[in-house]
Amino acid sequence: MTEGFRERLGAVNERIKAACERAGRDPSEVKLVAVSKTHPAETVREAVEAGIFIFGENKVQEGLGKIEEVGDSKCEWHLIGHLQSNKAKKALKSFDVIQTVDSIKIAERLDRIAGEESIEDFPVFIQVDLGKEATKSGVYEEELDELVDTVLKCPNLRFEGLMTIPPYLPDPDDVRPYFRRLRGLRDNLKNEGAFGDARGELSMGMSHDFEAAIEEGATIVRVGTAIFGPRR
Repeated sequence: MTEGFRERLGAVNERIKAACERAGRDPSEVKLVAVSKTHPAETVREAVEAGIFIFGENKVQEGLGKIEEVGDSKCEWHLIGHLQSNKAKKALKSFDVIQTVDSIKIAERLDRIAGEESIEDFPVFIQVDLGKEATKSGVYEEELDELVDTVLKCPNLRFEGLMTIPPYLPDPDDVRPYFRRLRGLRDNLKNEGAFGDARGELSMGMSHDFEAAIEEGATIVRVGTAIFGPRR
């Protein structure tokens, strides 16, 4: 099974490299997050053996179980699913990055708990809902500035970048306008100094469209099926 992971990981990395070449980018600019949601801890351990060390989980409780079982200090864990306020403490204490801050309420709660737990400079992304889909979480574009201002005022949080889950469209080229809009929002925030000296991360693109996302500026892609196979 580990050999299968190595083959699939190699294929994904080659696709990332090719997309970067088309866009005139260095592949080192793009971080791959392997989306391990719905796959058991045993599968994650096999993925680690194959050389995968950054994982994305949708649900706090499911992620906690895997983090405890895998127990590999080399791994980096990203929460990429909606965060309920009552799970904020668990998420802060177990995950390394939260990509889905989508409201002033959750930002202020994370900051308060981080202070109580002596957690400093915790990296967060703001999730933006560009498609305004009822089934998706995220702040609307017109509300982004207010949430950014709140996060920047939170002394225990570090604003890392923006994340989006665009509408699913069969042709990846049709998703490009959403990726471009997120890049534009990031660029504006960067020009305003929201990320300090950092580049401002862009987490966008999944198994079926990550190449288009890279060509449009993604710095983080979240890939599940292409690495793990179909969900269980």
